Amino acid sequence: MSYETLLTALNQGVAIIRLNRPDVRNALNETVIAELTDAFERAIDDDEVRVILLAGEGSAFCAGADLNWMKRARGFTAEENRADAERLARLLRTIHEGPKPTVARVHGPAFAGGMGLVAACDIAVASAEAKFCLSEVKLGLIPAMISPYVLRAMGESRARRYFLTAEVFEAAEAYRIGLVHEICMPEELDGTVNALLGHLVQGGPAALDQAKRLIRDVMGRPIDDALIADTAARIAAVRASDEGQEGIASFFEKRRPAWVPASP
Repeated sequence: MSYETLLTALNQGVAIIRLNRPDVRNALNETVIAELTDAFERAIDDDEVRVILLAGEGSAFCAGADLNWMKRARGFTAEENRADAERLARLLRTIHEGPKPTVARVHGPAFAGGMGLVAACDIAVASAEAKFCLSEVKLGLIPAMISPYVLRAMGESRARRYFLTAEVFEAAEAYRIGLVHEICMPEELDGTVNALLGHLVQGGPAALDQAKRLIRDVMGRPIDDALIADTAARIAAVRASDEGQEGIASFFEKRRPAWVPASP
């Protein structure tokens, strides 16, 4: 599939989706959002894809909203504004709730909506020179659509600071507060990401999906009889599944499971 604003590729089970507007630091507009949604949905539906990697071309991961898009939005009706916002909300939910692991490769600025993309991914790896900012309030706006994902990533207390101050903060701070999972020197970014992808493609496709669902469904629930019964039922079903049986058999037979690609 050819896109106007993205570069896509498939490499050893990894769908690579790169924002490709380096002249505007990969800023988001309606076309980027529509194409990202399409690219993620296609990757989710493709049985050859095991993991989805989101990255950016040029000097930035994503610098937030495109200025021309913001100018056009000034003339939107209330209905047009809502529909425009819902398209971004749909994209973020697709990234976050899709059955396949998603990884953000972050370098340079990841501001506003770009920071939302990072938070919506399951795992984020950042270059030490990456910078982050929730800049919305300085424009008289709020980080509404990205808030469910950013809050889950950094927590309420940190969000109170960065939602309200719109400060730019460094990769080390993003790591400290949990927004990103790992930081590395710029020259080590690709190696670090590739090592992580190598771990992810070892997991059973159905198990990865179920593990993501488990996190969403268990988080925040009280540890009571209902939760214990729910988790017991889940593992029982997975153990009896074809994938679970193959995984256990491959372990005892000291071979790679059927879903792990052979080394190139």
